[in-house]
Amino acid sequence: MHPLAIRHQARLEHRNGSSISSIAARLGLPYQTVRTWCRDDGAPDSQFTEDRCFRCRDSAPADHEQYSYLLGLYLGDGHLVTSAKVPVLRIYCTATYTALLDQAETAMLATLANRVQRIRQKGCVSLQSYSKHWPCLFPQAGAGKKHERKIDLEPWQRVVVADHPGTFLRGLFHSDGCRVLNRVTKAGRTYEYPRYLFANESADILALCGWALDQLGVAWRLNRRNSLSVARRDAVAMLDEHVGPKS
Repeated sequence: MHPLAIRHQARLEHRNGSSISSIAARLGLPYQTVRTWCRDDGAPDSQFTEDRCFRCRDSAPADHEQYSYLLGLYLGDGHLVTSAKVPVLRIYCTATYTALLDQAETAMLATLANRVQRIRQKGCVSLQSYSKHWPCLFPQAGAGKKHERKIDLEPWQRVVVADHPGTFLRGLFHSDGCRVLNRVTKAGRTYEYPRYLFANESADILALCGWALDQLGVAWRLNRRNSLSVARRDAVAMLDEHVGPKS
C-alpha cells in the first residue's frame, strides 16, 4: 500500500494538468494504479483504510461504541486472516438473525471498512472486509484457535471497553451467548424466569466477559467450565438494557 502523501501528490498533479502516464512515469508506478487514484479524485480521503485506522493515527476510535461491539463479535464468532496478502476480517452470523447482520455490518463500516461483503454459507452468513489495517485494531489475532492461545486486551482496548462495557457485552452475547427461559419445578409447580448464558472454550474470553459484567455491576457466575450465567432478576433486567435477545 502506497503512502497517502504519494496519492495526494498524484491527484494534485493531475488536477493541475499533468497526464496520468507522465505522473506514473515520474513516480515509477503502474499506469493503472495512478489512474485509479486520479479517477477517485474528489472522493473523501476516508475511503482509504490507512487514513481511517485510528491506531496508525495514534488516536482513539471515532466511535467507541461501534468498536466495542465489533470487538465482542470478533472474540466470539470472528476470525481475522492475516496470512493473506490483504488481511480479511470475517464475522459469522446465523442467517436468520437479519437485524444482527445489519448491526455487525454497521459496526464494521463505522470502525474501518469501506465495503462489507455478505457471503452466504450453509446455515450462516459470513460478513467480510479486506484491509491491511484490521490487525492494527485486533491484536488478538494469531495462529491457531482462540482457546489454544492467550487472549487479552491491550491497555488502549481496555480503556475503550471500560467506557462502553454494555456494547462490548452485546457483541459477546450476540455471538456466543443467548437469552433463554429457564424452567424449574418445585413441589409440583413450574416456575419460569429468563437468564443469559455465554459459552466459550477460551477461559480468557470468559474472563473478559465477566470483567465487563463487573464494570456494569451485573451479578454472574460460572455455571459450567466453559459457560457463565446471569440469572438474578435485577441482573437480567440490567443486561436487557444493553443486550436484549438476538433477532
